[in-house]
Amino acid sequence: MIVAQLDGLPEPVAAGLAEFLAAAREVLAADLVSAVLFGSAVDGRLAPTSDVNLLLVLAAFAPETIARLRDALLKAEAAINLRVMFLLERELPSAAEFFAQKFVDIRRRHRVLLGKDMLAALAIPRGAQVFRLRQMLLNVVLRMREAYVARGRRSEQVVRILADALGPLRAACATLLELEGGTAADSDAAFAQVAAALGPDGGRAAARITAAHAGRPPDGANEQALVETLALAEQILARAGRLT
Repeated sequence: MIVAQLDGLPEPVAAGLAEFLAAAREVLAADLVSAVLFGSAVDGRLAPTSDVNLLLVLAAFAPETIARLRDALLKAEAAINLRVMFLLERELPSAAEFFAQKFVDIRRRHRVLLGKDMLAALAIPRGAQVFRLRQMLLNVVLRMREAYVARGRRSEQVVRILADALGPLRAACATLLELEGGTAADSDAAFAQVAAALGPDGGRAAARITAAHAGRPPDGANEQALVETLALAEQILARAGRLT
């Protein structure tokens, strides 16, 4: 069953996940309610530096038992950049409210590897989604400003800064369109749509961010690429600020 659910993943990632999940199923037994892959691994966007994100929904967190999973987790962290969120089943509603933007994106892009699908029908309050969307976008803006001042002259760092901005902005644009009552084919399409609505500068910034995520340096001055990315994030934040 696990092998079938891992179809389409790069072979090293599939192998590493299968090994970790086998260990998790053995160690956690009945306490393992669900194992859910989410993020870039689900939609085929894994880059060499991408994390492989896994949500384990548990009936209980027994420290002495779960400690037996430590070696398997450390091995998978080193081999495939595995990052695991350990969440109790009863905590799901609170997590959906407190981390609404993250769970909207997880609900949008997830694949159940073991157990029940706990996310497809997960209710996420609109007010929480709007709040967390604005909060996340403001955080992107603040980090971009700091990055411009501190690292704007170093080409290799600019590529990493732009690449790191893609995930949050892409997810934010998908959520923004949904909250506005619109739709997009996927988060890439949502990002392109929102950026294009901001005119040529927005489209150029989006293209540079996407290229950086693919490992290509921005065309043009490093500082200008960061300025345009910052402006894009600020304008998306302003649009989110009009949500009710």
